[in-house]
Amino acid sequence: MELSSRQEQILTIVKENGPITGESIAERLSLTRATLRPDLAILTMSGYLDARPRVGYFYTGKSNDHILSDKVKTITVGHYKSRPVVVTESSSVYEAVTTMFLEDVGTLFVVDKLSTLSGVVSRKDLLRASLGQQSLESIPVGVIMTRMPNVTVCEDQDSIIEVAKKLINKQIDGLPIVKKVSHGSGYEVTGRITKTNMTSLLVDLANNETI
Repeated sequence: MELSSRQEQILTIVKENGPITGESIAERLSLTRATLRPDLAILTMSGYLDARPRVGYFYTGKSNDHILSDKVKTITVGHYKSRPVVVTESSSVYEAVTTMFLEDVGTLFVVDKLSTLSGVVSRKDLLRASLGQQSLESIPVGVIMTRMPNVTVCEDQDSIIEVAKKLINKQIDGLPIVKKVSHGSGYEVTGRITKTNMTSLLVDLANNETI
């Protein structure tokens, strides 16, 4: 976040004299309290300053890097998830290849007859199956998929940073976002989080547009 020259002046005053009241800051800048109110609000909401009733403003000691880090840590998977692309266990490898191409995704989530997550199919899985001699129309996705519980999952409330670490460590394109089903055990797929979503977050951070 780029600060205005007046906001930089306010920070300097608070660093050197804090805790200090808004009225005292205004006096030092020869401005009214009302004029400074928007700047103080921005500095407080951004994390540069903190304020206590009947005490005044004080400098938090946080740099731009610390503030950005704190901001990112509050972002959850639910803020950046995409629609999941799902196939059934009985879908053929040919159907899966077609779905992946049409949806322009790198991972398909596989569900059973109860719409419960049962596995995941990646580009590599489909490529490996296509190199064989068997017809792609005759091979069900359930035969080539990575099965539960060997699938890494996440939930809406999970930290997006922790999920990014999973993507890196597992060297995969995306994860299913799930919630526990009300009947029995297992998970319902509610979304997906991918490297593309992470890129969107990066762009939003650069433009100061995150949620």
